[in-house]
Amino acid sequence: CLFECADCPCDSARDHVDQQQYPRVASNGETMVLAYEYRARVMLRRSVDGLRWSAPEQVPRTGLWTLAMRDCEPAERIGDHPFTTRNADCLVGGPPGIYIEGDRLYVFVGLGRNPGSMGCYSGDVNAPAKELTKCENNPLFTGAAEYGPLDEQGPPTNPYFDFRIISSAEVQRIGDRYYMLYEGLRGPGPDDPGDTQFGLGLARSRTDQIDGPWEKYPGNPILTDLLQQPNSNVYGNPDPANFTTMGNIGLGHADLVVIDGQTILYTSLDGVTRDRLALIWQ
Repeated sequence: CLFECADCPCDSARDHVDQQQYPRVASNGETMVLAYEYRARVMLRRSVDGLRWSAPEQVPRTGLWTLAMRDCEPAERIGDHPFTTRNADCLVGGPPGIYIEGDRLYVFVGLGRNPGSMGCYSGDVNAPAKELTKCENNPLFTGAAEYGPLDEQGPPTNPYFDFRIISSAEVQRIGDRYYMLYEGLRGPGPDDPGDTQFGLGLARSRTDQIDGPWEKYPGNPILTDLLQQPNSNVYGNPDPANFTTMGNIGLGHADLVVIDGQTILYTSLDGVTRDRLALIWQ
């Protein structure tokens, strides 16, 4: 356990013992910064050795909330979905992304739902999390504007794969552009037991500025079509007959590593085996 509770018994709001998920780590060569999700909020911790970590700091205004609590910007609103109900009105957060360049820290967050967007915060890498500010061009990009055909969940729905949620940014600079892998989620179809139809999206910056405008790859989702791959862990249900109705849950949580100029992608193409793929740039 890397994060010990401050006191015994542990406290959820302080120690996050009931949810610490989707961790991402970036380093400037001196300090490691870890971002993770806690109940839709994005938390940061810092370390110099990867073993001892600072107390958590919340990225400002991240989480789920209602309009009765406070207002939110249009891109942060949660819209209507044909097969889900809303339990909040605004979202900033979810599974985060993180990137460090020089003395600048960038934290990527999901914005809103139905449709979802990608946003970011930036600030000095050594400054407290509360000093992070929203990137100038929020949102960087937005998912599909609609759910698409209500009675269709196969490959024809690929253009709508990122309607409900956009999250889990994995960013690398290659040449004079920034490239991002992200998880897109269309959301459930009728009678599905939970969120379904996950895909892996690709986007890149339009300029050499990471917090400037971005563009999505027109062939998204990459690697697999919606509902074409089985999943071995569908809400605890091992029945293979149910695999293709859910899609490959977790496909969008991908990792990029650049070694000696070669870009390696780690993800799962079948929901069972962790795959390693080499990205060939043309």
